[in-house]
Amino acid sequence: MTRLALALILAASAADDWRTTERLLLVRQIEAQGVKDGATLAALRAVPRHEFVPAALADRAYGDHPLPIGHGQTISQPYIVGFMTEMLRPRPGMKVLEVGTGSGYQAAVLAETGATVKTVEIFESLAREASERLKRLGYKSVEVRHADGHFGWKEAAPFDAIIVTAAAGYIPPALIEQLKPGGRMVIPVGSVGGVQNLILVEKDAKGEISTEALLPVRFVPMLKGMR
Repeated sequence: MTRLALALILAASAADDWRTTERLLLVRQIEAQGVKDGATLAALRAVPRHEFVPAALADRAYGDHPLPIGHGQTISQPYIVGFMTEMLRPRPGMKVLEVGTGSGYQAAVLAETGATVKTVEIFESLAREASERLKRLGYKSVEVRHADGHFGWKEAAPFDAIIVTAAAGYIPPALIEQLKPGGRMVIPVGSVGGVQNLILVEKDAKGEISTEALLPVRFVPMLKGMR
């Protein structure tokens, strides 16, 4: 092995150690903010967020803030990812629909909890890139589709849980229909530049729907039509 090759290996190892430390510190911060679910915290520790942001922003991957990923879209703030995941009460074997794949980070976190994830993305290039990224990183339980999330993923329904990572003006009826009795959905509802609230939607055994406002948030809008 040449000195250059050895130096490159040592540099890569040091970078990985730094990123692991930063990730663990971030998850500790998220836990201190109130996310307590063990499966959620373990998933956040396991997923390398730097793999899901543009290379130029990799050194900012473990800050607790959203980052741009192109097309006017963002990768969500890690605390919000943790909070929304916890609200779904993740467990192995769950079938989850995600609306708004983005770079694939939220889908990876859900997969780490043992869930099977169907995720839809309205931007074709983001869907393709996320699918390739998730496969490269070994997330075999995630399937990505280029589609309008307002219509969900009818063929795969019903879902134990649904998570929406863009703000809708209303809760799409198709998503309510595709939620299994006993299931939970977390969705930001509100206008861009206006008031948005993260809403927990629950469907009881009889199919009755109840909603609860959880906290104010700010998300990019949930778009209609193929992009």
